Amino acid sequence: MSEKSIESNGMNNGSNRKNGNVRESFNSQWGFILACIGSAVGMGNIWMFSTRVSLYGGGAFLIPYIIFVVLIGATGVIGEMSLGRAARSGPIDAFGMICEKKGKRKLGEALGMIPVLGSLAMAIGYTVVMGWILKYAAGTFTGATLAPDSVEDFGGRFGSMASAFGNNVMGNVPWHVLVIAITVIVLLIGAATQIEKANKILMPVFFVLFVILGIYVFFQPGAADGYHYIFRVDKTALMNPKTWIFALGQAFFSLSVAGNGTLIYGSYLSDEEDIPASAARVALFDTIAAMLAALVIIPAMATTGAQLNQGGPGLLFVYLPNLIKSMPGSTLIAMIFFVAVLFAGMTSLINLYEAPIATVQEKLHVGRKAACLIIAAIGVVVSLMIQGIVSGWMDLLSIYICPLGAGLAGIMFFWIAGKKYVEVQVNKGRKNKFTELYFPICKYIYVPVCILVLVLGIALGGIG
Repeated sequence: MSEKSIESNGMNNGSNRKNGNVRESFNSQWGFILACIGSAVGMGNIWMFSTRVSLYGGGAFLIPYIIFVVLIGATGVIGEMSLGRAARSGPIDAFGMICEKKGKRKLGEALGMIPVLGSLAMAIGYTVVMGWILKYAAGTFTGATLAPDSVEDFGGRFGSMASAFGNNVMGNVPWHVLVIAITVIVLLIGAATQIEKANKILMPVFFVLFVILGIYVFFQPGAADGYHYIFRVDKTALMNPKTWIFALGQAFFSLSVAGNGTLIYGSYLSDEEDIPASAARVALFDTIAAMLAALVIIPAMATTGAQLNQGGPGLLFVYLPNLIKSMPGSTLIAMIFFVAVLFAGMTSLINLYEAPIATVQEKLHVGRKAACLIIAAIGVVVSLMIQGIVSGWMDLLSIYICPLGAGLAGIMFFWIAGKKYVEVQVNKGRKNKFTELYFPICKYIYVPVCILVLVLGIALGGIG
């Protein structure tokens, strides 16, 4: 991370000074918001959201998902941003700082390791998908991505690529390695600056491209069945507890609320930033991006006559290339699409790998370059081993690890730090004081919900 004077940014760094590291602030309000959207959008919405809308009954999944996005956006996103800004660091120092008030700093730092390990696990899962994305993006320039002649051929190509360890996995090794190498380089150059610059181009491209794809698929034969599936409400699916558990897990995952991602981004935020307003924009654009992806991918499935409730990890790699191939200028559109998806995913990877790298750097007393190489080696090895089970891996993380990390961050901020501290941090940068209901809602509804989804997930067999 590039160094910049803390005083020049109007920041009080705290614990990050001890290793000579300083945190670089975002250069503009929208730079910060777009960076958070980049983290939230990523593959969580482009890849996973559409899969879960497909698997869990379309509109029956959307109802609880929107409820949870509103709840988490108005509580957890604000809380983690505010905690990160107050600590000017990741979860280990942030939790340690809060627990220090009770004379339990070591305990806080130990608990802060849980979100860090969760961040690493999520980054490894993303690395698998990003290896596929990079391969498809490169294939748009060579012609390989659009080469299949039918949706069955597209499916067969993806199935061969995404096979389990030992089954054609060596063909994907260079792509996984390259993804992590790019991530490491960006992190070494300076995370905040690079994320902001990339997203100034990425986000407009992402939204415009999906709008174009959405308009095109709207006029394709059979697409109406896809819209009907998305917005119909299957009462059986709606009453299924797993629909609600996965909707809540998806909301945590897509909003990057797990005690790590949003907290870390908050640590780059100046005291002049209105966090509740920023959180509202992030949640809004995140939901729009998710819906755009679903409104393209599921109708694209419908145009092929596929069963719409059989979503899997390959939706993005099967039905969208098949749709794009039928469009005028398909090669150029495919290039723009997969490059945009690649950069969207890279922002997520940069976010997720930052906390583990910083932790290794501090705990093992090594330089940033060495820490990046250690984490990169772990990422490459494990990502190759889980390639055939990545969907289940990400399911487990979203319904267990995300709520666990979010719950821990919530306990630290709302239960241990206390009402006065929370209100001071949340109201920094605001012209008017945020609602008095914020603290009790977070303490007595948001935090218990985080714990409840863990209990229900375990009781119902989670991803089984």
